Amino acid sequence: MAYNKSDLVSKIAQKSNLTKAQAEAAVNAFQDVFVEALQSGEGLKLTGLFSAERVKRAARTGRNPRTGETIKIPASYGVRITAGSLLKKAVTE
Repeated sequence: MAYNKSDLVSKIAQKSNLTKAQAEAAVNAFQDVFVEALQSGEGLKLTGLFSAERVKRAARTGRNPRTGETIKIPASYGVRITAGSLLKKAVTE
């Protein structure tokens, strides 16, 4: 089962002796910084945990599965998230 935002806020508040309001403000601030960094083309790296970067996807041709028609898929951006050593170690144990 995955944590949702309120579960994450509760856990952070519990582990850091913050109020839930303070923990929620911290989570919201992290989310804002994370999104702003990726929007501006910068990466974000939390050593040991993960790194994230914005990547460009080239334009390509695809196929409409319903009609079989060939379509052009325009170039776009995506996010590449790479697990760090602490995260990799945690899931392999």
